[in-house]
Amino acid sequence: MKSISDSMQGFSDRTKVQKQMMAVKSKVLSHPDWKAFHQEHPEITNDMIERSLPRLLEYVQGSKNCEGCKNLKQCQNMIPGYEPELFINGSIIDISYNRCPNKVANDEMEKLQSMIKSFFIPRDILSATFEQFDKNDPERKKATLNAAKFVESVSNPDVDSKGLYIHGSFGVGKTYLMGAIANALAKKKIQTMLVYTPDFFREMKSAIGDQTLDEKLDMIKKAPVLVLDDIGAESMSSWVRDEVLGSILQYRMMEKLPTCYTSNYDYDELEEHLAYSQKAGIEQLKAKRIMERIRHFTTPVELSGDNRRMR
Repeated sequence: MKSISDSMQGFSDRTKVQKQMMAVKSKVLSHPDWKAFHQEHPEITNDMIERSLPRLLEYVQGSKNCEGCKNLKQCQNMIPGYEPELFINGSIIDISYNRCPNKVANDEMEKLQSMIKSFFIPRDILSATFEQFDKNDPERKKATLNAAKFVESVSNPDVDSKGLYIHGSFGVGKTYLMGAIANALAKKKIQTMLVYTPDFFREMKSAIGDQTLDEKLDMIKKAPVLVLDDIGAESMSSWVRDEVLGSILQYRMMEKLPTCYTSNYDYDELEEHLAYSQKAGIEQLKAKRIMERIRHFTTPVELSGDNRRMR
């Protein structure tokens, strides 16, 4: 037989549990979201509420419509990025989880970013947009319009679109404008590959040793839209010019794939740069062959202004 003290302890525990359940029920029934759901479903009985209390508590503790949530990383819900929704499931009230507005926006951004591949490009460039690009200066406005026209031409399958050759001094926003182009194309489901040329050429040299040269070259050659950023800043060699750059441009010319460039050099200055290599000296004819593929398939756009990196 139980002692009186044991029986009293059991009674005390049951009373405590009952109080806790009543507190939970009170919290649920006073919640405005529950009240709205209850109004929509007059068939709900008290017995259904009792059986569903754990789920209902989970529901009222979860945030709806991202109230007070600044971004996805701060989400306090049981399943981050998903907000709870009640529904009648037979004799109980159940919960389903739907993507919250922040999650929807985040997934859309990731989807867009998946359309942009990059090698050695700063992360902030990958989120650039035309709207963020300063258009107060007439020349910068003209560059933006040229970029927008390029996006439209690439989007039209009936048009053989020319690439852009954006040249100007340091820090004027050439790479940023290319990032904006990549994002605009991503929204149209067109993939862009942005490559920082000096580091890419260095990697191509090391790729000979690990036998990945052909694989990496193919990936660059076949990109739907290719951006060669800061061409002319690399240390030129005959092999880089003829076997790497020449091979990429020849393939893209044959397949009519648009290629864009940024450079501190204009066409003539880049040709001079391409003509000189440390071992072979001046090779003007080979440089002209490369430049012919660049000049003929791009529209030159000069971008000037202050060095914005120094601000």
